[in-house]
Amino acid sequence: MQKYIETPRLILRDWREEDIPFFARMNADPNVMEFFLNSLSSEESFAFYQRIQNEFQTCCFGLYAVERKEDHTYMGYTGLHQITFDVDFAPGIEIGWRLAYEYWGQGYAPEAANACLEYTRNKTDIKELFSFTSLLNQRSERVMQKIGMERMREFDHPLVPGEHPLCRHVLYHIKF
Repeated sequence: MQKYIETPRLILRDWREEDIPFFARMNADPNVMEFFLNSLSSEESFAFYQRIQNEFQTCCFGLYAVERKEDHTYMGYTGLHQITFDVDFAPGIEIGWRLAYEYWGQGYAPEAANACLEYTRNKTDIKELFSFTSLLNQRSERVMQKIGMERMREFDHPLVPGEHPLCRHVLYHIKF
């Protein structure tokens, strides 16, 4: 997958070492991680960063670093990721995003996700993408709707304890 995509306001690019401290702070922010079981420690964020790099090497796609054009500020990530846990839509490819809290509500997530969709549609052999989130995460679900994904159904996430409020998820997809 191309390592550089531009939108009117954003650059989706390969990761740089200087992104890692901000990435770790973002993953530790309780606002950003509200709909995940846990925030990530610095060590867990670094391990996640290494998995992102590995996925680009092995799969030719991955999660891009998102940078704002006007000031070259790292904002978070968006891109593609392999679905590897035990669900009936795996193996599959997920489109996902995570931006630092200060960039929410400004249209950056759908702008970046749309750029990834367009690249995937026009430059790869991928025929379908999925996206999912906790039923409680209405902001992320709105991004899925804004980028033209279709709601498929609800499911219990197998990596979230059944009694946990975040267990129930909603699944969206888009076919090319």
